[in-house]
Amino acid sequence: MSVKKVGVLVGSLRRESYSKKLANNVVTLFPDGYEIECIKIGNLPFYNQDFDDENNVPTEVVDFRNKLGEFDAFLFITPEYNRSVPAVLKNALDTGSRPKTENRWGGKPAAIISQSPGGIGGFGANHHLRQSLTCLNMSVLQQPEAYIGNVATLLDESGSLTNEGTVEFLQKFVAKFVKLIEK
Repeated sequence: MSVKKVGVLVGSLRRESYSKKLANNVVTLFPDGYEIECIKIGNLPFYNQDFDDENNVPTEVVDFRNKLGEFDAFLFITPEYNRSVPAVLKNALDTGSRPKTENRWGGKPAAIISQSPGGIGGFGANHHLRQSLTCLNMSVLQQPEAYIGNVATLLDESGSLTNEGTVEFLQKFVAKFVKLIEK
C-alpha cells in the first residue's frame, strides 16, 4: 500500500486559533499509511489573474500550486466569518484553481470541519465552502457533517481536546474520510 498524503488547510491565521488547535488534534486520528501536512496559506497574495496572463506569477503562488500537486486529498478546518469562509481560505482556493485549465484541486477528495465558539459550529462557513469545493470538482465527504460548536469549552490550556464524545466523533469522521480517499 502506498502512503496517502493529506493536506490540511486552516482557515484562520490567528496564533491561538481554535481551528489550528482542532487541526492539531484531528491529524493524530489518521491511520498508519497516511502522511498529514498542514499547508500554510497566510503568505499568499490576493489572487490576481494578471499574474497568470502576464506570466508574472509570484514565487509564493508558484510554490503553493506546486505543493498542492503533492497531495492525494485535502482536509479543510475553518471558523466562520460573517456566515461564510474567511478570505484567506477563499483566496487559497482561487489561487490553486487558476489558471482554470490547471485546477490543482480537481478530482481530489475533500472533507470539511467547521468550528465556532458559539453553538452553531460554523454551519454557514461549512456550506459555503462545500459550494466552492463542488465547483472545483472535488469529491466532498457528505456524512458525517462536522460542525464543532462551543469549541473553546472542548479544549484544555494546551489545546488538547478534552471531550471524549468529540474525539470519538472526529475519529469516525476521519474513518469516513479515509474510506472516501481509498475509493
